[in-house]
Amino acid sequence: MNEKTPSLEQHCINAIRFLAVDAIQKANSGHPGMPMGAAPMAFVLWDRFLRFNPKSPQWANRDRFILSAGHGSMLQYALMYLTGFDSVSIEDIVNFRQWGARTPGHPENTVTPGVEVTTGPLGQGIANAVGMAIAEKHLAARFNKPDCTIVDHTIYTLMGDGCHMEGISQEACSLAGHLGLGNLIALYDDNRISIDGPTDLTFTEDVGRRFEACGWQVLLVENGDTDLEAIANAIASAKKETAKPSLIRVRTTIGFGAPNKAGSADTHGAPLGQDEVAATRKNLGWEASPFEVPEDVMAHMRQAIQRGSDCEAEWNAAFADYKQRYSKDAAEFERLLKGELPEGCFDQLPSFGPSDSAEATRSVSGKCLNALAETVTELIGGSADLSPSNKTVLKCSSDIKKDAFSNRYIRYGVREHAMGAISTGIALHRTGLIPFAGTFMVFADYMRGAMRVAAVSGAGVIYIMTHDSVAVGEDGPTHQPVEHIASLRAIPNLIVIRPADGNETAGAYRVALKNRNQPTVLALTRQKVPQLDGSSAEAVARGAYVLSDCKGAPDLLLIGTGSEVSLCVTVAGLLTNEGVAVRVVSMPSFELFEEQSAAYRESVLPASVTKRLAVEAATSFGWHRYVGSSGDIASIDHFGTSAPGNTCLERFGFTVDKVLEKAKKLL
Repeated sequence: MNEKTPSLEQHCINAIRFLAVDAIQKANSGHPGMPMGAAPMAFVLWDRFLRFNPKSPQWANRDRFILSAGHGSMLQYALMYLTGFDSVSIEDIVNFRQWGARTPGHPENTVTPGVEVTTGPLGQGIANAVGMAIAEKHLAARFNKPDCTIVDHTIYTLMGDGCHMEGISQEACSLAGHLGLGNLIALYDDNRISIDGPTDLTFTEDVGRRFEACGWQVLLVENGDTDLEAIANAIASAKKETAKPSLIRVRTTIGFGAPNKAGSADTHGAPLGQDEVAATRKNLGWEASPFEVPEDVMAHMRQAIQRGSDCEAEWNAAFADYKQRYSKDAAEFERLLKGELPEGCFDQLPSFGPSDSAEATRSVSGKCLNALAETVTELIGGSADLSPSNKTVLKCSSDIKKDAFSNRYIRYGVREHAMGAISTGIALHRTGLIPFAGTFMVFADYMRGAMRVAAVSGAGVIYIMTHDSVAVGEDGPTHQPVEHIASLRAIPNLIVIRPADGNETAGAYRVALKNRNQPTVLALTRQKVPQLDGSSAEAVARGAYVLSDCKGAPDLLLIGTGSEVSLCVTVAGLLTNEGVAVRVVSMPSFELFEEQSAAYRESVLPASVTKRLAVEAATSFGWHRYVGSSGDIASIDHFGTSAPGNTCLERFGFTVDKVLEKAKKLL
């Protein structure tokens, strides 16, 4: 590093502050307090420690920086602009929070190259960071050699008080301590202010002792406002601790420098106001006009471009040497980085005929997952303490542990929300790993926040959700999902697939592995379902297809998903015997069907056939667009009850007789 005078460092810090202050003031919207208070720690991190190349933001071995306190987004945008990222221009800063700018109100990885993950909902970012730390540890254990290291980066995250209050952070940080993620460093902006006021209104626990109890190293910087060397020493100490994750508690003043508002909730979520901005300029001796960056600041901060280029060049040379020594491993590593699946990886997926034994789709899922895992070495994941039920255990790999990171199975414990966000972090590490996360369908409620952010972020997570209907049985309504399928279908950019049998389950895995920029839900049965004549793994990618058809134009369309498709097939046979022309449509995925051409959709569900009956053991919500005003839905628009699964299905109308009765009423 070049020698720097304290005055130049302070000048750089104030440049960060005023880019944030001025952008937020112009937008008349935003959170100035955090960027003003956290600017010193962020400057020290980015200037002295963070390894990144602004001109190559996807360089594989870069350090990752995650702004868990995403409301302070202008802190990150200011740093990105000053250090030379092409994705953030001064025009973007000026147009903060405006339509079309690459500076949205909270960081979005799909909008601003260089932003690693989409953050905003507090606590999600730290959990994403845990996922990235697991990814780094796993890849390092798999690919590094005693004489050649190609994976050795650090995951940094900046947290606020709100991140600590949200339960997801405790879930994730507990697991991080258990696994000993020494490559994870969290800087805690300990300003003791939230939107409502001082945090001691609601938050008086000893965060440091809580983290120590979870197996973290905890460091304290008493004066994060001006003591840059204390911040640097703490980060250096955190980097030396390789057996534990580190929390650096940096005491700061929110809104530092604002003479009338510093230290108060007034600076948290609202612009300072023109008078206070002027007073802050005077107080901090900042003479530059709004959005003007002094030449000495720009010259110093843009040194990050050369540093980053040198770091990447050094790594490229090391990787070239690695390729010479370990060509097979290098080829596998490059395949992962390119996101290419192994050739022929789907050839090992099981296939089924109508004479094969009935089997729960969760069991077929386990077979598919294990068949793929043999060759798709980037599959990594686990279950939230439901491994035997979800059928997610990998036979080809043991569990990831603090001394065994080359393994690929993660025991998440009862931590659904953290599991979801950790999986997002693994996916957005962008080194080719494909995360899967297993739980009961009903517990999607516990991880919905993470699933939504994964969809916003375009993270290719595979959610393996079993026990997908009231056929769960005796556990009762708390464990029987009824509204969950519909609620997940309501999330944009999330693919929901409810396969009918073994072939469709295999097809669902084909879709999920190919969709690296969309998360996918696999909704799977607890109970056995028959293997259907005419079912197709390939057709799953089209969302819906004609499973069985009649001669000529149909009188009735029977549309089913999952375990209810077999009901439709049986009812169709009975009606056919009575002279009714019936088409059975299997519709495993609404989302995939809507992606098809209008001509294809018409070929499956012709508009001329208005007599339609949809059959799904879930709420009717969402089905009306497919059955229309002349159709009907066999559904369950109420909670379940505690009884054997077959009894629940029978009492709630999912029997051949009941579905046949509904069909005849339509006719």
